[in-house]
Amino acid sequence: MKQASLHTLTVCLCLLLSNPGHHLGASPENPLGQPRVGLPPAPFPELAQFTEDGFEVPQPRHHFTFPRDHGSHPAFKLEWWYLTGHVFGPNQERFGFQATIFRKSGKPPSQAVNASKNRFERDEFFLVHTALLNTLSGEFLHSERLARAGWDASASTDTLSLQMGDFQLVLSDPTLNKITLNAHIRDQATFSLSLEPLKPLVVFGENGISRKGNSPTAASWYLTFPRLKTTGTLTLQNKSIPVTGEVWMDHEISSSQLTAQQVGWDWAGIQLDDGREIMVYRLRLKDGSTDPASALSWVDRDGHATMQSASAFSWNGTDVWKSPHSGAAYPLPVQLKATDPATGLPVEFILVPLVQDQELEGTFSDVPYWEGACRVLQNGKPVGSAYVELTGYSGSLTRALR
Repeated sequence: MKQASLHTLTVCLCLLLSNPGHHLGASPENPLGQPRVGLPPAPFPELAQFTEDGFEVPQPRHHFTFPRDHGSHPAFKLEWWYLTGHVFGPNQERFGFQATIFRKSGKPPSQAVNASKNRFERDEFFLVHTALLNTLSGEFLHSERLARAGWDASASTDTLSLQMGDFQLVLSDPTLNKITLNAHIRDQATFSLSLEPLKPLVVFGENGISRKGNSPTAASWYLTFPRLKTTGTLTLQNKSIPVTGEVWMDHEISSSQLTAQQVGWDWAGIQLDDGREIMVYRLRLKDGSTDPASALSWVDRDGHATMQSASAFSWNGTDVWKSPHSGAAYPLPVQLKATDPATGLPVEFILVPLVQDQELEGTFSDVPYWEGACRVLQNGKPVGSAYVELTGYSGSLTRALR
């Protein structure tokens, strides 16, 4: 296989953004994530075992083993661990943050030359995205860092233990699934947080598979902690601020994402004040329509998920925000309509950015995307918090994620 250039690898990493289907649900007692109710999934072709370049494709009914499956999966081409959260200080401070680490392999382990002899020859790269929104000042800080495996970057295959420079994401207590996050944004901000799940792990997808299109390789394993209690310290402008709040964490494993007909996706992770969550992703086709692989999933207070297919919800922008940086036009705020499985009644939510300018400019890839903290309104009243991701509004993502 012809080795990809560093730029191509960087572009691919930068475009793995929080993955469209950040998923569909199960607890460890229901590891396959079977939806309890909801419409049947769209008909898809049988999954391939491998991609054309030799990487494994996630298969249904996989038996997850923890803490091992919280760690890295080198047999798969693409993988990322994604955290977003809303945290609060003691003096009415409110912050939104993102911390994501992406892993991408250029060659499957079976084709790697001398990988066991020289760890610096491994064709594996890591990219870290960090962002912080200060709602009091409106300031939005973000940064990106790229490193090769073995050169100031590593990911354990035995447990959750990721490191890149002084960025660390570690499973500090496997019994209670407690996680520690240490990250920074250049010399502008740092955060050190302790995370503890408030409900069980969710595995999104039919039979444990989150399909992303009609390609036999467009699928992933999608594991999510939809609500983690968070405590820690944020340092901003040399001032340490104790913070508390809640975080959403995804871990997605794949070898291929978008199909040739898709140009991008819209995604939201919503934490409602009533103790439930919603994960929704809309995969956009070239003609502007919604791909049937799109999905919405409700997670109840006990961590059980209910899947609704693309025909059961709608996602629309109520206005447009045009970036002064990239010129991209993002459909914001977002109107989300669905059916509440608890009542069987239609519901409508409006996802309103806390600050409009939360665009990450794509320092390495030159492909911007919008990833931002939002409040959730229902009938004009606040009912929760969310993070929204909008990709492909400044150029198609298809080539990078196939």
